[in-house]
Amino acid sequence: MTEREQYIDKAKAKLDQWNAEIDKFKAQVAGSDADAEIEYRKQLDEMRNQRDKAEAKLKELHDASDDAWDDMKSGFDKAWDSISSAFDNAMSRFK
Repeated sequence: MTEREQYIDKAKAKLDQWNAEIDKFKAQVAGSDADAEIEYRKQLDEMRNQRDKAEAKLKELHDASDDAWDDMKSGFDKAWDSISSAFDNAMSRFK
C-alpha cells in the first residue's frame, strides 16, 4: 500500500468514526425532552455539515493527480484541521 493510499484510508477511518458518533448522538436526541431535542438537532446538523465538508475534501484529494498530490495534501491537512476542530466543538456540546 502506498503512502497516499494509507493517508486516504486513515482519513476514511476518521470519517467512519465521526459517522458512528453522529449515530450515537442521534439516538440521544430521540430520548431527550423537546427543548433539548431542538438544540441537539442543531448540533447534529453542524456535525453532519462538517462531516460532509471533510468527505468532499477527501474526494478532491483522492481524485488529485500524482503531480498535484503534495499540494493537495497540504491544503487538505489545513482544511481537515479546521473541519475536525469544528466537528469536535459541535460534538462536545452533547456531553
